[in-house]
Amino acid sequence: MHVSRPDLVPDASLERSEMETLQREIADAAVFEDDLEFDPAVLGDPLAASSNAGDPPIVAGVDQSFLTNEAGDQDRALSAVVAVQGGEVIERVHAVTPLEIPYIPGLLSFREGAPIIDALEELSVDPDLLLFDGSGRIHFRQAGIATHMGVVLDAPSIGIAKSLLCGSPREDLEDLPEGTRVGIEANSRVDAEDGTLLGYAVQTRQYDSPDRYINPLYVSPGHRVGPETAADVALALSSSYKLPDPVRLADSYADEAKRGLEE
Repeated sequence: MHVSRPDLVPDASLERSEMETLQREIADAAVFEDDLEFDPAVLGDPLAASSNAGDPPIVAGVDQSFLTNEAGDQDRALSAVVAVQGGEVIERVHAVTPLEIPYIPGLLSFREGAPIIDALEELSVDPDLLLFDGSGRIHFRQAGIATHMGVVLDAPSIGIAKSLLCGSPREDLEDLPEGTRVGIEANSRVDAEDGTLLGYAVQTRQYDSPDRYINPLYVSPGHRVGPETAADVALALSSSYKLPDPVRLADSYADEAKRGLEE
């Protein structure tokens, strides 16, 4: 994959106000509706995928791990990408770059964007869809890491977050049945009109027990994907685990690659 918008590539040397300004430019450039070259319904229907003309779409999961120096401080980010097609892993790549800034809520892409771009440029395949462990439109300035990377690469992308960064659920999220989705709308913490649908809390898995409870994922469009399709994809690609398979596999590969570098 190659950078389509070099002017929007995350730059860790910017001042915080400049980063936030850049994020607003990214949000303005983002497309929060479907602009896909495949029917997302095939992701959850193997029969439809096999009967569909052409090859199944390639979905790449992206996740991060971190390496520490001798003092025990995190000094490098490892970005892992796993490309999946028709339920099979077809490629795995990773890249390591120095960490230039600490974690700042809402500015994750400026900390982790460089290794992500490096890793994605190593792919020999061209993904039809990117899934990121992080936020998309559910973000203070509607420009989480999935949106930032999606716009920079001009690639359809979805953010899959484990916690809610901002916005308000339209309903109670306690003990949701598997398969449920609840809209997350903009509130005063988001640069959008109050009530704007940013994404969904998606219950991909749930225990069959009153004593155990799985929290939902917070799924939002990154770029060239609408909120409903983003939720559909998260559900379609979640098998026996909470995380959609491409992101789960990227998480596992990030840990594997990290161990290989530390040995």
